[in-house]
Amino acid sequence: MLVVADAHLGQVPPAVAAAFHRFLDAVPDLGDALLINGDLFDFWFEYRAVIPRRHFGTIAKLHSVRTRGVPVTFVGGNHDRWGGDFLTKDLGIAFYAGEAEIDVAGRRAFVAHGDGLTEQHWSARLMHRVTRHAATIRLFRALHPDLGFWIAHQLSRKLADTTRDRAVLDRAERAQARYAEELLARRPDLQLAILAHTHRPAIAELPNGRAYVNPGAFLDGGRYAMVTRDGIELKTFQ
Repeated sequence: MLVVADAHLGQVPPAVAAAFHRFLDAVPDLGDALLINGDLFDFWFEYRAVIPRRHFGTIAKLHSVRTRGVPVTFVGGNHDRWGGDFLTKDLGIAFYAGEAEIDVAGRRAFVAHGDGLTEQHWSARLMHRVTRHAATIRLFRALHPDLGFWIAHQLSRKLADTTRDRAVLDRAERAQARYAEELLARRPDLQLAILAHTHRPAIAELPNGRAYVNPGAFLDGGRYAMVTRDGIELKTFQ
């Protein structure tokens, strides 16, 4: 299974989106199933009859992947957890707004984008609480989509500028690895912990064939991971 995360389409240069579309075109030659572990989009929110227009090209590519018979699982991140019927019914994607326990290449896996688990910056902790609150979602849904998407775009850009400190990212990387190892230690029924969010690729092989994996950020040179029954490999899409 292919595992990819953190493309942040809509906030990155067009070349990143073009590379991701080529990546989708290469499925299933690259792998026979696809797991998107959050922040594919820099912002995604489904109103009852409206979806973000700027992501039409990516949606078309995902639809093409599904029509080729490839299973697609999408676990929402802190930028795109507000999915709904469009993803599940119109595209046929298995969508989870938050944490999920699923089979990944025949192994039982805990999958989460990672936001809210080991945050190292106060703004990220605050935004995690605010954006998941039911009242916030209801209020945002009441806005005109043009206004709502504009606010989200501006806010996302400002938050990105406050969370690029290398020391913060280093702490987040270490904390996430500890979280995954402790989770697997107390949950012998799980074989994998798959996280993202830190933009730092990682594999930690643990006893009894269990492992923690972070595929890294696709926006950082096309990073992704391949998970099979027999192993895990970090890759770069060329």
